[in-house]
Amino acid sequence: MNYHWDWGVFFKPTGVGSEIYLSWFASGLGWTLAVALSGWIIALLLGTVVGVARTLPNRGIAGLATVYVELFRNVPLLVQLFVWYFLVPDLLPEGAQIWFKQDLSPTTSQFLSVVVCLGLFTAARVAEQVRTGIEALPRGQRNAAMAVGFSLGQTYRHVLLPQAMRIIIPPLTSEFLNIIKNSSVASLIGLAELLAQTKQTAEFSANLFEAFTLATVIYFTLNMSLMLGMSALEKKLRVPGMMGGK
Repeated sequence: MNYHWDWGVFFKPTGVGSEIYLSWFASGLGWTLAVALSGWIIALLLGTVVGVARTLPNRGIAGLATVYVELFRNVPLLVQLFVWYFLVPDLLPEGAQIWFKQDLSPTTSQFLSVVVCLGLFTAARVAEQVRTGIEALPRGQRNAAMAVGFSLGQTYRHVLLPQAMRIIIPPLTSEFLNIIKNSSVASLIGLAELLAQTKQTAEFSANLFEAFTLATVIYFTLNMSLMLGMSALEKKLRVPGMMGGK
């Protein structure tokens, strides 16, 4: 293949103000991280609550948590994004509709929609990891905690959750990486995250290979850094005698 690579393209002016193409990538990376981290906070908090609910002795609460998990896990992410961005705002009270569609900037409304979508979608997956972690613990631990006078809430807070969260760090790492990769769907509703800026650079500069190669390197570097960091955290918090702990 006779292709002339031009890596200097990233330092050339875009023709939009005084920006260079590399600044587009920096801006896109910033939005990608903002979306992923905000969505992850929602996913981790809500997913933990739902995961715990699925293990409660109350069948009604456990059933509702199961419905949530099955609903959000089995509807495609792209469909959920379009529902949150195009449909849900029209179902809000009139004042909220005006606030979302007119008072907020398009970028802010796009950001909020994709964060909520990714947060709720990933929460269902996190909930399954939390449930699995709790159920992997010996049943005697719950019984022993209740026997010494702990309430059900105290048993989860002081005995079950601290251990379960430690042993599910590897699958939680995978979910964290997934939410970073899934953040690319934001480009479909107009948010200028990394993938959107990559496509824009390729179109403006006509250097498609360079643009997507740089995007690949950024995604790979980001995910590998997170994976190594989470691996170090896993080793530090590993429970002796469980999941390979020593």
